[in-house]
Amino acid sequence: MPVTRTRWRIMNTNYPKAPLGIRLVTALSGKLCSRWQANRLLWFKCSILTLTYLAYMCYHMTRKPISVVKSVLHRNCSGLQLPPEFVHNMGEPPNDSTWCDYPPFDGPDSAALLGSLDSSFLFSYAIAMFFSGFIAERVSLRYFLSLGMLFSGIFCYLFGVAKVYDIHSMAYFVFVQAMAGICQTTGWPGVVTIVGRWFGKSKRGLIFGIWNSHTSIGNILGSLIAAHYVESDWSMSFIVPGFLMGVFGFIMFLFLVDRPEIVDCQEKVGDRPGGYKRLEEGKTGESGDSDVDEAVGSSISSEQDVNERTPIIGSINRTPVNHAAIGFAGALKIPGVIEFSLSLFFSKLVSYTFLYWLPLYIQSSTTLSPELSADLSTLFDIGGIVGAIAAGLISDSTGMSATTCTGMLLLAAPTLLVYQRFGAISLSFNICLLFLAGVLVNGPYALITTSVSAELGQHSSLNGNAKALATVTAIIDGTGSIGAAVGPLFAGLVSSSGWQNVFYMLILSDILALLLLLRLAGREITRRVRRRNIRIE
Repeated sequence: MPVTRTRWRIMNTNYPKAPLGIRLVTALSGKLCSRWQANRLLWFKCSILTLTYLAYMCYHMTRKPISVVKSVLHRNCSGLQLPPEFVHNMGEPPNDSTWCDYPPFDGPDSAALLGSLDSSFLFSYAIAMFFSGFIAERVSLRYFLSLGMLFSGIFCYLFGVAKVYDIHSMAYFVFVQAMAGICQTTGWPGVVTIVGRWFGKSKRGLIFGIWNSHTSIGNILGSLIAAHYVESDWSMSFIVPGFLMGVFGFIMFLFLVDRPEIVDCQEKVGDRPGGYKRLEEGKTGESGDSDVDEAVGSSISSEQDVNERTPIIGSINRTPVNHAAIGFAGALKIPGVIEFSLSLFFSKLVSYTFLYWLPLYIQSSTTLSPELSADLSTLFDIGGIVGAIAAGLISDSTGMSATTCTGMLLLAAPTLLVYQRFGAISLSFNICLLFLAGVLVNGPYALITTSVSAELGQHSSLNGNAKALATVTAIIDGTGSIGAAVGPLFAGLVSSSGWQNVFYMLILSDILALLLLLRLAGREITRRVRRRNIRIE
């Protein structure tokens, strides 16, 4: 059976260009399980999803501790019990409320200093992201991700080491945060590009929606690890995630297959095996003109070589695939890139303000301790998992990604207002509203950064050029990251005048994100109505 020979092979195949871990696994499977056969494509796809999922989970795990530790770097110490080893005025308790704060965050400008830590990370992240995508298109993504994870772990570790070695220099903390932000930019363009290379467009929204839960899982793990150590030794809140990040970076180096060609799976990666069949389906009226054009582009890219399955008519006059990496100007010309980038600016502003300030807001608006406040804040991330999957499902079933984002953003604004007004009434009410806010805020953000970015990075106007995905992803996520930097910075400045003003800023940002997608959503609705009318006729 020729089909069986192409799909199912014994896993002792030699891959000379594969990572060392893959070669070791295939060699051992050949010796220990010589009769075991596996679907190579399925096996490698599962490994890619798992590795990239765990990798970006680690990236977010190392971003979260700072939001938890803020609550102990500066707090009101008057109500705390004096430690036995603390000797002051012959055993008398100190007469101020800052004895337990960690300098330089023990002054009245502590909120501004803590906000500058967020800004140093996020602004360096946003600026470096544009260059990161440009580099990712031109280097091995296995090395790119492995080194990025290693150095991200090192700088997370260095923040915690400051307490161990009694470092109180603000310049040190700003430098560590800025370098961590630069190293973290290796994550998103890398993992999205790799997943985009291995998976076609079928069910992409659902796949990316489930896969994108790594951000929320990473935030949850980072919060729980940091919360476990925050009141006993906050340095471990950074050291433990940093160590785990470095270890998994080495695992990525050993096992990540960043291109299907390395393991002879390039012919099997695509939406459908026959480009002619895809084109014919586009002509049935089930899709619009843009879908037909996209199908043609997909079929061209997946069926360049003429073989016995190539259709005789229409197979010769094809535009050759351009393998040159695309520039920033070319990426900006892709329809929808600018609108989604600007919308992500405001969506990510809201999400990252919650990411960095939510535990502190919960502690200040309730009677919960820093540890319990950090634990409660994870509900926002749990809601983000549900929101990402829901957005992906709706986008897949309707084919209307802009409309999906617009609908969720429309519901997010009043939800944030209700949470600010009534979230502190009771714990159960806080839990429900925080979960709902996570669903509606993170759903559009997740959809734009994953499925939409991958779709635009493989747009039909690129003529089959596969080297645009990381650049497009970097432009969209880089623009969003500028918003992510602005949000926590403004939150630190505005919170001194009242937390309600922070929420008004977030609600306004949600509305602006919605308005930027209205034109694209209108076009999607018009196209869907036109298709329905054609079917009725």
